[in-house]
Amino acid sequence: MRKARHVLLAAILLAGIAAAGCSDSRSGNPSQGAAEAAVAFTPGKPIRASFSDPRVEGMKGVAENERLRLFADDQTGAIAVLHKQSGEIWYSNPPDRDSDPLAAGVNKDLLSAQLKIDFYNHFGQLNSIDSYTDSVVHKQIKAEPIPSGVRVTYQFGKAEKSADDLPVKLSKARFEELSGKLDNTGKRALTIAYKEDAEQSVYERNDSALQGLQLERAIKALEDAGYTEEDRKKDMAELHLDQTKPEPRIFLASIEYTLDAGSLVATVPASGIHYPSDYPVYSISLLSYFGAEGKGTKGSLFVPDGSGALIHYHNGKTEYPAYQQPVYGSDLTIERTEDAAREETVRLPVFGSIREGAAFLGIIEEGAPAAVIHADVGGRLNSYNYVYPSFYVIRKDQVTLDANGQQRSVPKFQEDPMKTDFTVRYAFLTGTDASHAGMAKFYRQYLIDRGGLPGPNADRGREQDVPFYLQLIGSIDKKKRAIGIPYRALEPLTTFDQAQTIVTQALQRDIRNIRLQYAGWFNGGLNHRVPNRVSVDEAIGGSRGLIDFVSFARDKGIGFYPDASILTVHTGKGFKESKDASRTLRSVPAELYPLDLALNRRDRSRSPSYVASPRLVSGYADALLKGLGRYRSEAISLRDLADQLNSDFRKRKQIDRTESERISIEALRKMQDEGLKIMGNGGNAYALPYLTDITNAPMSGSRFKLEDEEIPFYQMVVRGFIDYTGAPYNLSAYTDVRQYVLKCLEYGSGVYFAWIYEPNHRVKDSDFNDLYAVHYAQWLDQAADVYREVNGVLRNVRNEPIVAHEKLREGAFRTVYGNGAYIIVNYNRFPIQVDGKRIEAESYATGGEAS
Repeated sequence: MRKARHVLLAAILLAGIAAAGCSDSRSGNPSQGAAEAAVAFTPGKPIRASFSDPRVEGMKGVAENERLRLFADDQTGAIAVLHKQSGEIWYSNPPDRDSDPLAAGVNKDLLSAQLKIDFYNHFGQLNSIDSYTDSVVHKQIKAEPIPSGVRVTYQFGKAEKSADDLPVKLSKARFEELSGKLDNTGKRALTIAYKEDAEQSVYERNDSALQGLQLERAIKALEDAGYTEEDRKKDMAELHLDQTKPEPRIFLASIEYTLDAGSLVATVPASGIHYPSDYPVYSISLLSYFGAEGKGTKGSLFVPDGSGALIHYHNGKTEYPAYQQPVYGSDLTIERTEDAAREETVRLPVFGSIREGAAFLGIIEEGAPAAVIHADVGGRLNSYNYVYPSFYVIRKDQVTLDANGQQRSVPKFQEDPMKTDFTVRYAFLTGTDASHAGMAKFYRQYLIDRGGLPGPNADRGREQDVPFYLQLIGSIDKKKRAIGIPYRALEPLTTFDQAQTIVTQALQRDIRNIRLQYAGWFNGGLNHRVPNRVSVDEAIGGSRGLIDFVSFARDKGIGFYPDASILTVHTGKGFKESKDASRTLRSVPAELYPLDLALNRRDRSRSPSYVASPRLVSGYADALLKGLGRYRSEAISLRDLADQLNSDFRKRKQIDRTESERISIEALRKMQDEGLKIMGNGGNAYALPYLTDITNAPMSGSRFKLEDEEIPFYQMVVRGFIDYTGAPYNLSAYTDVRQYVLKCLEYGSGVYFAWIYEPNHRVKDSDFNDLYAVHYAQWLDQAADVYREVNGVLRNVRNEPIVAHEKLREGAFRTVYGNGAYIIVNYNRFPIQVDGKRIEAESYATGGEAS
């Protein structure tokens, strides 16, 4: 019998044909297949209650601390948490779910489930099982106490015998031997189960008759006759037959619940996940209805879309799709979307729900790179508003095979499952902290306590002016012609000398605290070759020019951040696509085609770039550090290391997204250890401890139809620890500079522009048509005006966290900073009145202690 494979162990990798595999978990337990685990699984005995509480009917108290009490129902797997101080109770499943008038069928059953497993069948099609329908209903559940909590283990599916457990053939002698041991009922069952083949002197199994009661009688007859598995194997050998018993479709998984201070921690351990090799697990959904709220409750769901968004309970938007976004964006080795992405990236692995007087914040502590956040409102599938995470285990793609002119697609699975446990912390907030501001406050402190934000920065503490972020582009690769012969060469857009000119003019206009991100300066321009060595482009001044500019920047007090891409590379010296690019599940190099702005699609007529294998990241980081060290650079700008997480599905050398995260963190740590200030693009959560600055930080949500309100949750977490800005104003979607100024004030952001020295037409007929409005002289005076206005307000709250944010009315918001100062912005094109103050159209008002 083929062994079913055990999922997720970190050290032992057993490769197979399909996706199933096993790897070492942190518990270090040996691998165990699903069939063996099913045999070993025994339903649990009732657990002993440590305490009880009439407010939580039908559940047993299993753990408590100074703040919380944990209750469990050992028959259904449901749990509840009681917040002692407030008396608030949070349930894993809605307590009134049986009376929900809307949910029906499978949607009704899911309201009682704590886990849902999506798995593939033989054809690569998805099927689902859940802990209620496939475990609890069959009484295949076991609860057992663990320190500070309880573990609940589920067996999905029943290990029932089928016709395949009967020998496919019996010799005449064996049939007569068995029949002689049976009574008349048994003999009749055996006669129905097997038809005689007189010519071959054997009895063949009669599969068409082995259904329902007849199957049960045939199995019982063989058991009564004392027929064993050893007898079956002996008979098959004598008849020269190979009968392999199919694996039962049995899955196992556990949830471990523990109390930790004011939080519930729920973990799906890697060592507890088992599945048949023929049915690899695609994803696991954890506690889909934890804290779900029904009709009559006011509140909002919090989702981490971009800067953050709220979905109000029962907002009536059931005609729009439910919310679903992957944490840290798409894996570029899997996603092949032809259309350009129009949604913001989830940068923080958090979610939550806010009801009157209470809230919970979910923090994904393990497995975030494999996580997807889901949310929906009541009125679609059921009457509840809910938000929860799911986690990828095995990813799949389709491979097209061509045989004799006929094509067919077959599924190709990830070799090894994700090498991580899946852990979510549910933090409970009450009173004034039961808000999105309270959630941000808790998460900020959570990160501080665990080293998830950078420590105090003395230099930043002395600065009074808001940063002015300036990206200068040195050169681009462009097709040129000489006597009619085409060739490619660098087109200088901003030499080091010209950069000095731009900076000098900016300083003359009283633009302060300039942080200059210099892109396109080495290894062949903006789309540079792999950074396995550093060669400064001669077209913009070469090594001598860079040395002089570093000295100039230091003398002028300018932060200088040479920009580099590590995860996305272009063909050229030092990079071979077949060897160095990440492989997709189809075993081909992962390609990224440029965007056609006019069609909003990928342009496959142009040369692609490639996703570099994560195994190269450490070497590229070392080479960059060595190269920058020669020029005494004190900082670096990372175009993609804080922005992307990609896999490499190379056969027998797989690196999944969770491993890729660890590799990126190690590279960031190396740079920090060298004393570099690090400017990162995007700013994913795992990168935050190492960054001093973030460019292209999320300044909005994706504005999905289901969402009701954008919030600066991201900014409320990082402000005061990391300086940040959004997209460059002159390359953004803003058409009104007033709207940009107001967004900077509302979100506490620095100002950002991207420029070149040369005229815009120097970019024409190149692969960089997105640089359509970047000539510095067009923007310099406006940039100075914008900076002067933004700095004039925000310098009063420099390095202060955002402690509160509220929507006052449509188009009007109040942001409160840590020193008590507040800013009210009015995006409307008409004046409004707030607290007796008149705020003009597209304007703002300030107040509070620091105003």
